[in-house]
Amino acid sequence: MPKTSMPKTSRSKTASRSKTASSAKSTSRRSFRVGRAKTGLGLFATKLIRKGRFIVRYTGRMLPNKIADELDTKYLFEVNARWTVDGSSRKNVARYVNHSCRPNAEADVKKRKILISAIKTIHPGDEITYNYGRDYFNAFIKDHGCRCAACHQKKSVLRSERKRSGKRKSRKRPKS
Repeated sequence: MPKTSMPKTSRSKTASRSKTASSAKSTSRRSFRVGRAKTGLGLFATKLIRKGRFIVRYTGRMLPNKIADELDTKYLFEVNARWTVDGSSRKNVARYVNHSCRPNAEADVKKRKILISAIKTIHPGDEITYNYGRDYFNAFIKDHGCRCAACHQKKSVLRSERKRSGKRKSRKRPKS
């Protein structure tokens, strides 16, 4: 029986597929991706984003504030006392940036353009977040409770302190 050997240059199909997928990921222009977060969909870093770097622009139709107040959407970003951007279009990737009480990005308004840039170094896999502001927080988030990572961590620390101190609510059992 003759021995047949595979040429040294050939590889399995799975190895070549995984290499092309990883190389396509590294050549992407964007340094973020949309993914599943604790609060719904979110924007996650795929590359290291240094402090002060531009991340994404919040885009949409410019509407007068009077008309924007009548709309039933959460994706409104007030530019100034007269204008608001309606970012409800799915083309607006910046709409996926979630709220955080301890954010790693901020939104700046420059000449009626909303630019989101990093205020801390954001590592690959980290969720990109900014503080939505007191008005939005009070209108939409406060009633349901903030679910950002900072508040979640604060709540878990408080829970563990209560457990250690023994101040858990005890249920009195009726005597039989």
